[in-house]
Parts: sequence; C-alpha cells; structure tokens
Amino acid sequence: MKILVTGAAGFIGSNYVRQVLAKHPEDSIVSLDLLTYAGSMANLEDLAGEPRHSFVQGDIADVSLVDDLVRDVDAVVNFAAESHVDRSLLDPEAFMRSNVQGVYSLLDAVKRHGKRMVQVSTDEVYGTVPEGVHTSETYALDPRSPYSAAKAGGELFCKSFFVSFGTDVLITRGSNTIGPRQYPEKAIPLFVTNALMGEKLPVYGDGLQIRDWMHADDHAAGIDLVLRKGRSGEAYNVGAGNDHPNIDVVKLILRHLGKSEDLIAWVPDRAGHDRRYSMTMDKIRTELGWEPQRNFEQTLTDTIDWYVANPEWWQRIRRDSPEFQEYYSKQYGWRLEAAAGKA
Repeated sequence: MKILVTGAAGFIGSNYVRQVLAKHPEDSIVSLDLLTYAGSMANLEDLAGEPRHSFVQGDIADVSLVDDLVRDVDAVVNFAAESHVDRSLLDPEAFMRSNVQGVYSLLDAVKRHGKRMVQVSTDEVYGTVPEGVHTSETYALDPRSPYSAAKAGGELFCKSFFVSFGTDVLITRGSNTIGPRQYPEKAIPLFVTNALMGEKLPVYGDGLQIRDWMHADDHAAGIDLVLRKGRSGEAYNVGAGNDHPNIDVVKLILRHLGKSEDLIAWVPDRAGHDRRYSMTMDKIRTELGWEPQRNFEQTLTDTIDWYVANPEWWQRIRRDSPEFQEYYSKQYGWRLEAAAGKA
C-alpha cells in the first residue's frame, strides 16, 4: 500500500511511520504535517534518504492539498490533531479546526477518490467511566473537555460519511500512550523531565485519576491492524489494560530515577478532569487477534529510559523553546505557587 499519514511528525504518528516502513517492505508512506509546536522533523530524521518515504508540510484543513495527496494513495491514517486537554481549555477554537474541520476535509477527499481511512481517536470520548465499568465500542460518547468533544465530533463525521455515502472509514479509540518523542507537555514526559531537572512534579488534585497506559509502538501496531483487517464503518478500542492511578505512576517514575517523593507537588486540579478511563478490548481481540506486546512495567521503564538517554531531544524543548516556557508558566506557574503556599 501507499499510505498518507497525517500528523506524521508528531508522537504516535512518527512511531507509526517508522513501524510500517520496517514491517512492510512493500509499502510506501507520504507524511503530511503542519509542523506546529508538537510536530518536528527531528521525529523523522532517521528516515532521511529512505526512498519509500516522502514528506509534505501542510494542513489537513487545506482542501486542495489534501485532495491532491489523497488521489495518489491507497489509504489515509489520520493522526493529525490538537491533542492536549490542558491546551483545549486555554484555546478551544484551535481544536475545532484540526479535529473537526480537518477530519471533514480528509473524509471529503477519501469519499471522492474511493480510498480507505482510519481516524485515530481517543478513549476520552467516553468521558469519565464509573468504577467497575469497562467501555465497549457501543458505550455512549460523553466527552467532557473541548479536546474530547472535538475528537467525538470528528468521529461522528466519520460515521455519517460511512452511513450516508458508504465511505470506507474506520475509527480507533486509543488509551493514554507513552514512549519516545512525546512532547513534554504530556504527563509522563513532563514528570520524567521535571524529575531529571530536579523540579517539582505537578500532580493534579489527589492524583487518583485512573488511566490505561500503552506504549506508542503497541498503539501504532493496533492502528495498523485495524487499517489492514478492520471492518469498514466500525470503531475499535485499542488499549493495553494497564489501568493505574496517576499518583502510582508518578511514584514509580521517581523510584526508577532514584529521586525523592519530596519532588511531588499537589496542585489544584484542572477543570472537568475525568476521573477514570477503562476500555474493554474484546472486539479487537476477537475480530482481529490484537494483543499488545509490552506489559505496564516494560512500557513505563522503556519510556523513562528513552528520555534519560536522549536529553538533547527534550532539552531543546524544555530549555530552549519560548513557546513551551510560556505554556508551562501559564498552566503550572500559579498552581505550583499555590502548592508551595500550602506546604
């Protein structure tokens, strides 16, 4: 196949590109990325000179560009998205453009040219999940942040195009994903790099929010399986079953790095913070034979060790990016001051 991968210079997208080229020597990839703050050519630099890979800088909401690219491929995998809940609370409009308008642009081109598309979504569309419940793909969507609402909106457009036009589109709903090259605004790389710099780790509320943690390579493999074997019009949960409270993960990070738990700062919670996510993977296991390859300990330690071994990658963001410094100050400055005042 020739695959258009959007958001390919981002975290999960770059892992997907690298994995497909390694596993499928007959495939080629066209990478499309706008190269906003979270997308970087550094994430694809090891593919320089690879004849089966080409890169285009551009926006998925650019209808003309998307039409030209989709015409020339067999399938589209859409990773392109504004993806951080905290940022969606600061600027909801940006999430509408990328996660709804951009998805529509891709769907329209896919419909017109008769291609297959996988829309990469999130378990956050289910909203907070009661204790003892594991959401299947038929569970009602109940997004509670601008990010998850925009992702749910993109999903609904996908479903409508399948029902109304017979468009060959599928949806994956992934759990919290960690691994190499994740922009350090996200919880795990933020905690790891803060610990490595000897700075406080800002833990929201009581830290008992529960998430399922999956390695980026496993997530990429699940998405690729759905692309190749999934049933058109269907949604598939892609997770690892590694449900753990945030604070337990924070303590494991500190222990692995040999750091004191005194670095934990209990900061005011964010608005509308979902308490628990937990999915069942029965559908993708039964229909497609899905199994993640890493357990939770491997997933977390591999992630931590990558950031330890690659300081030049994250230091250029944490220490050299004015954009990151401004965001960090806006998001955590007052919270850390509040935490210090309680100490």
